[in-house]
Amino acid sequence: MKTKLILFVAIFSSIATFSQKQWTLKECVDQALEKNITIQQTKLNVELAKKDVDISKGNFLPNLNASTGNNLNFGTGFDPVSQDRVNTSFFGGSMNLSSGITIFNGFRNTNTYKQAQLGVASSMQDLKVIENDISLRVVNGYLNILFAKENLNAAKIQYQISKTQIEAAKSRFESGIIPKGDLLNTQSTAAADQQNVITQENALDLALLNLAQLLQIPVANFDIASVNVGTPSANLFYKTSAAVYERSLNRLPEIQRAQLAIENSDLSIELSKSAFLPSITASAGLSTNYGFNLNLPPGIDNTPFSTQLEDNLGYGLGFNVNIPIFNRFQTKNRVAQSVINKEISETRLENEKLNLKQTIEQAFLDVKTALKTFEAAKISLEAQNESFKNAQERYNFGAITLFDFDLVRTRLVNAQAAMIRAKYDYVFKTKVLQFYSGDLILE
Repeated sequence: MKTKLILFVAIFSSIATFSQKQWTLKECVDQALEKNITIQQTKLNVELAKKDVDISKGNFLPNLNASTGNNLNFGTGFDPVSQDRVNTSFFGGSMNLSSGITIFNGFRNTNTYKQAQLGVASSMQDLKVIENDISLRVVNGYLNILFAKENLNAAKIQYQISKTQIEAAKSRFESGIIPKGDLLNTQSTAAADQQNVITQENALDLALLNLAQLLQIPVANFDIASVNVGTPSANLFYKTSAAVYERSLNRLPEIQRAQLAIENSDLSIELSKSAFLPSITASAGLSTNYGFNLNLPPGIDNTPFSTQLEDNLGYGLGFNVNIPIFNRFQTKNRVAQSVINKEISETRLENEKLNLKQTIEQAFLDVKTALKTFEAAKISLEAQNESFKNAQERYNFGAITLFDFDLVRTRLVNAQAAMIRAKYDYVFKTKVLQFYSGDLILE
């Protein structure tokens, strides 16, 4: 009983520890990369490509085959001694061992092996493309949660302010300073702020759900570690989009994959040209046979099995040269097709570069726009804070109506929401630009 109690406590403690876990950004990315089904499928494709390499290696080795066959014959046959037809039963068979090797086939085996290696490298780039996409989605989901938490915190602060205003309004109403309508308006504003708190809680729950589903973990008790994004710097990391583009060319898997496709096209051309060249193969064989007459007269025996195998043993060597002379222009046209395919691969590379350049230019412009929006939101919030402080003092002294005070307060709430939205928009778009340049660090 005591052992069961200790075990229960240990299990409960581990569950409690897990439920209290707050995931860091790096842990979230690692979890998503490990659990994502598309990534797992792509990893299997990498393993398949590796097997193609092993298969192509085998083309350099000789083959070895063994065969055997047996026959049992019944019927009449001609006896050369007695000149009579006699009933015979005969059992016999053969054994063969053969091997062949390709000596030269226009470097087809060599180029096939190189293509298989490129296939592995290309599959690895496919994997990196998916991993990059998943990582950015996790970063976006993580920042969405932080964004939702800040919105919720701001909504709670506004609700607390509203509740404080209710108490002040009640005191002023009971003193006859304000009419009952002002008190009701204050209570209505507090109710609306409370409703906004619920709305922001729902938004946070949805953001947590989206990230938890991306990580493929239960959403219950899921939470992330707080990250102080602080006040984003007004200085851009890079002065021009061209600088980001130059750095991205050497690291993004989309570009690497397109370059590998061109190398693969070169090998395809060589493979097509190999059909113009002669091929040379060599072979070797070993064979023997045996037979037993089942109707021999008494006193006469068949030659022993081992003796037959030895006596009938034969060897053979073969050497074959195949020289192509004319194959209805098939090889010539296949070479032309391979050349066209290479040109297609080259245009795809240029298209990938163009898309990347345009994407980075757009990302760079997005960052600049987000920065301007953030700076404007910051100035607006500072102004609305001062305006609210002034309005609050004036309202407390009865210098302005509750309606005018609520207008100022609403502008402050909107400015706070705009500030939070602009900050996280700027942070995420900066992360995207850092990703393209290779400077994104996940912590």
